[in-house]
Amino acid sequence: MQEDAIRLAVFQWLEEQTRFDDVLDWFDLRDKFYYQGQQISLVGQQGIWKPRVFGSVPISIRTSPKGPYNDGFTADGLLYYKYRGTDPNHHENRGLREAMERQVPLVYFHALMPRKYLAAWPVFIVGEDRRSLTFIVAVDDKHHLTPVQSQSEAAQYRRQYITVSFRTRLHQRSFRMRVLDAYRSQCAFCRLRHAELLDAAHIIPDSDPLGEPIVNNGLSLCKIHHAAFDRNFIGVTPDYEIVVRGDLLSEIDGPMLRHGIQGLHNTKLLLPSRPTQHPDRDRLAMRYEQFKKAI
Repeated sequence: MQEDAIRLAVFQWLEEQTRFDDVLDWFDLRDKFYYQGQQISLVGQQGIWKPRVFGSVPISIRTSPKGPYNDGFTADGLLYYKYRGTDPNHHENRGLREAMERQVPLVYFHALMPRKYLAAWPVFIVGEDRRSLTFIVAVDDKHHLTPVQSQSEAAQYRRQYITVSFRTRLHQRSFRMRVLDAYRSQCAFCRLRHAELLDAAHIIPDSDPLGEPIVNNGLSLCKIHHAAFDRNFIGVTPDYEIVVRGDLLSEIDGPMLRHGIQGLHNTKLLLPSRPTQHPDRDRLAMRYEQFKKAI
């Protein structure tokens, strides 16, 4: 069927688009996919999106940064996706139900920020809870595009594992985008402006209960300064002063050490323009104590 061929072409196109950067732009998803010379939109105003050339089953489901629906993850790690409205028999909900019954692969677009999405494919509708007006969604391996038996325990565990892995990647990418946006895509230490060379560093590591993936627990740092901060070569005081470890200050080496690290000592951290996004002083104090113990 042509619809199946289009789905496979969409998956291949997404693979190519995410080869170097897995964040996708709304306008690219809307305008840049072509099949045999025909432009086909992969997203639209509705979260459950079915292009005109498709029959009854959508090509994609999408979240919105500030949408009306509370989509998220189930206790066992799968995605849940809210109905369109409250009518189980709305034609868009019927389309997803058919996708569940036929095990048709879809694309899931999760909004990281306005117009920026992280994609997962293939995803399958694996359940439905009409009481909560919710579909249950699982991400599968890209080599498993054909329907599997719903009772296959191996398939269920595989999909659960892959979906949990996607959730981890989603949180990491969302944290990075929000932190870099707050710092205007600059390193908070050296002001380097190339986003490709920047990371979102945690002040309190994410392995700690206080290491939440929020902007106030993050610093936008270039890769060398991220490594130096993580390894306690460089610390930041609660007053936003950058401190370089004493042994590094007395070390003699090349210009990278002299200008890139030693020259930061006693300078001020670059801060986001919004005070609500400034690094949390209590978290900085905790981290600075760790830095002093490492000296």
